[in-house]
Parts: sequence; C-alpha cells; structure tokens
Amino acid sequence: MFTTLAALLLAGQNFLYGQEYMFEFGEVIPLNQVLEDGSPAHTEPIKWYNVNTETDTWDHQDSILVCHGLPIGVIRSGRQFENYILHVEWKHMEAGGNSGMFMWSSAVPGENRLPDGVEVQMLELDWVNQNIRDGKKPPIAYVHGELFGVGGVKTIPDNPRGSRSKSIENRCKGQGEWNTYDVVCVDGTIKLSVNGKFVNGISQSTQRKGFMCLESEGAEIHFRNLKVIELPGGLAEGVKE
Repeated sequence: MFTTLAALLLAGQNFLYGQEYMFEFGEVIPLNQVLEDGSPAHTEPIKWYNVNTETDTWDHQDSILVCHGLPIGVIRSGRQFENYILHVEWKHMEAGGNSGMFMWSSAVPGENRLPDGVEVQMLELDWVNQNIRDGKKPPIAYVHGELFGVGGVKTIPDNPRGSRSKSIENRCKGQGEWNTYDVVCVDGTIKLSVNGKFVNGISQSTQRKGFMCLESEGAEIHFRNLKVIELPGGLAEGVKE
C-alpha cells in the first residue's frame, strides 16, 4: 500500500513539474495591506501553468482572460493556497456555456480530464434548457453557483442536492453579462457570494489546501479582476481523509 501511494504521489509531482508556464493573471493582495491604511502597495502576480489544455485555448487580452473552451481541461495557479478570499468576475459568451474554478486542487487530471478539489460552478442560464432529461429540466439553482467535491474530495453541503450544494437564491446573469463571485475558503469551509449576496456553502472538505484551477469546458468564457486575499494558515495539515 505504501509503495503504491508513494508511486502515485511521485507521478503527480512529475506531472506538475512538466507543466508549462503560460502567463500572469490576477494578483495576491497581502492581508495587512487590506487592513492597514497607508501601507505600501505591494501585490503578487498570480502565475498560471498549463495542465492539459492548449496555448490557443487561452487568450490574455489586457485585463481580461478569454478561455475558448477547447479542449476540456484546466490551468493552475503557480502555487498552492490554503485559507483565502477569492474575488473573480466572469461572463459566458455562449448560451448554455459550462465552466468553473477548482479550489484546493492537486491539479492532476482524472479520466474526465478534470482534477480533484472543490468545484465552484459557472454555468450560463440556458444550460438547464439544453440539458432536459426524461422531460425534466435540472434545478435552476444548478446554474447559480453550485459547490461540490470532485475527484474523491468529500464535502458536506449547506443546501443539499445530493452530495452537491445548490444556491438558495438565483442571482447569476446570463450570456454576455458580467457576474461577480466572492469565494471565502477557510479550514475546509467554503462560502460563495454571487453578485453581492452569500447564497451557498460547503464544509468539512477532506482537502483543504491546493492549487486554484480555471476550467475550459467547451464554451467561451471571459474572466477579469481575479484577486486573492491570503489569510493565515489553519488546519490543512491535520485533515484525515
């Protein structure tokens, strides 16, 4: 068992070492700079590395990052984060578009080309109309910021829809309109604010530290104003899966 686990960890490390640097997008803002007026302005640019997309999947245009949606896959932040507040703005350019971000991820893709972690869903509103099954539409809350563990990561949903957590209020805007997510990640708990109001959350995540990933999943999506306020570390090292 130990030999197998060690081999898997080594394979994951080698996979990460082979990932190519792509660009800088967004910034880490020190907590003391937020709290103390007059402190010197100093931010850390966030570097992004390709995991399993292509160079032409992404187009960094001034302050906006354009994802063209193919192939399905992710890019990852240059370093890992544990406790933090993430601010990001996004808009889908196609009806029914699918994308999202992964928190606390190992950035090693699984069989579906996507990694583990906690996914923060970003779906365009028409997705429910395009994915009718057995004559029934998926719940409309599905497209307003669902949260769920993937790749073996387990969480406890605040607002259960099976193992996922759905938003308690529908607040996302549709195709071509900017949405704002504020995501608070602390000690295995994530709270999501959609366009100015907290509407969703999970707790007791079995993975509490890792990379942030931006997802390419078949449709063009734009991102801007990605900012991270890093908070003091916590209990990530003591989590038992």
